[in-house]
Amino acid sequence: MARVAFIGLGNMGGGMAANLAKAGHEVRAFDLSEVALAKAEGNGCARAADAGAAVQNADAVVTMLPAGKHVTDVFRSSVFGQAPTGAILIDCSTIDVETARIVEQEAVAAGYTMVDAPVSGGIAAAEGGTLTFMVGGSPEGFERAQPFLDQMGKAVIHAGEAGAGQAAKICNNMLLGATMIATCEAFALAQKLGLDLQTFYDISSKASGQSWSMTSYCPVPGVGPQTPADRDYQGGFATALMLKDLRLAMEAAKSVDAYTPMGGEAEELYTRFADRGGAGLDFSAIIKMIDDSWSPPAEGNRQS
Repeated sequence: MARVAFIGLGNMGGGMAANLAKAGHEVRAFDLSEVALAKAEGNGCARAADAGAAVQNADAVVTMLPAGKHVTDVFRSSVFGQAPTGAILIDCSTIDVETARIVEQEAVAAGYTMVDAPVSGGIAAAEGGTLTFMVGGSPEGFERAQPFLDQMGKAVIHAGEAGAGQAAKICNNMLLGATMIATCEAFALAQKLGLDLQTFYDISSKASGQSWSMTSYCPVPGVGPQTPADRDYQGGFATALMLKDLRLAMEAAKSVDAYTPMGGEAEELYTRFADRGGAGLDFSAIIKMIDDSWSPPAEGNRQS
């Protein structure tokens, strides 16, 4: 088994590091949060005093950080020149494409092999080891990173060269944000038209309106498989994180002169919802804003 440095133990990183430890790797973890470090220790990871200490003699370095500036700072100050050049560097953060490419170019210049490998799946998938990884980097980098990613996910897909993983992630989440809004609009309209919402789900989930936002992540409590809607929109994928990804997508679209009107509208609506106090709720809670008079029906018998 390998020596793995894991930097960034938030809601996603904590579960990912735990799965690497469960797979038998010697995981040295670091985070600025004492609570996160204590939880990582409880899940079989060793505590590192700082990021630089974590990467000493590592075979792999995995990072899961909030934004591009954090990724840049950590790699420049604590990874390059301190981790062995033989270590595979894997950044699983969701950041802008340009920063990902710059950091990977700097890694190559310093003698390292690095990939960007953002994830899809949410907290439950991070804890359950069922994430999807979208990987950007050289074929050699992908081949070296894949064994570690396989132990944290159910699907590991090579998207292309440096930055391609980030490009795939933001395009995917732009689509998700827009389809969730449309799904919420459809349920709100169905309710106003007097349709039973379970019946509408049974029809649309098997018809041309079917989408992941409906069949796997329904925004209506008591309808379809269990989702954050059944927990008063707690947990899951926070609106603030969806908004972060939509803003990254809009920045990327502007940089290549791409026309993305639905993505732009989704960003505007999620900004409004976050400003109204929805930032900490699951992104499907936007149904509360789509129709201010929305009141979920009493929960009946669930049909999966």
